[in-house]
Parts: sequence; C-alpha cells; structure tokens
Amino acid sequence: MTKVIIYTTPSCVYCKVAKTFFTDKKIEYVEKDVATDLKAQEEMIKKSGQFGIPVIDIDGEIVIGFDKSRLIELLKLN
Repeated sequence: MTKVIIYTTPSCVYCKVAKTFFTDKKIEYVEKDVATDLKAQEEMIKKSGQFGIPVIDIDGEIVIGFDKSRLIELLKLN
C-alpha cells in the first residue's frame, strides 16, 4: 500500500486542494500540521529542504506544492 504524508498548515490553499484531490481519488494520507507540530516541521524541512507547503511524501518521493501530474504519476492513477 502506498504511504502518503502531507505536510500542511490550516491556512494553506494548495494544501486544501491536495487533500481534496486525495479524498476524491480515495487515497489515504496522513496529515501533519507544521504550524503546530515542530517535530513534523523539522521532518518536512529535512526531507525537502523547503519551508514552503504543501510538501507531499509518497513512499519517499517528495513533491513540493500541488503538482497534480506528478501526484498522478507517483500514485499510478492512469
């Protein structure tokens, strides 16, 4: 089973778009709020080298931002 982690904040528009995409495609994911969870924030920065969100980890492959075509490719949706 594919493991999906999304690093988000409550006010991030692209994070909401990504979560809606996962829900619509019936993809289970773990959400980590980097605004309140400093451990998750450090984890996200270590994985991506970025402060920008969303950062999406799909089985160790990092996607920065909502890159729909890359998500479809990594999740093998077509």
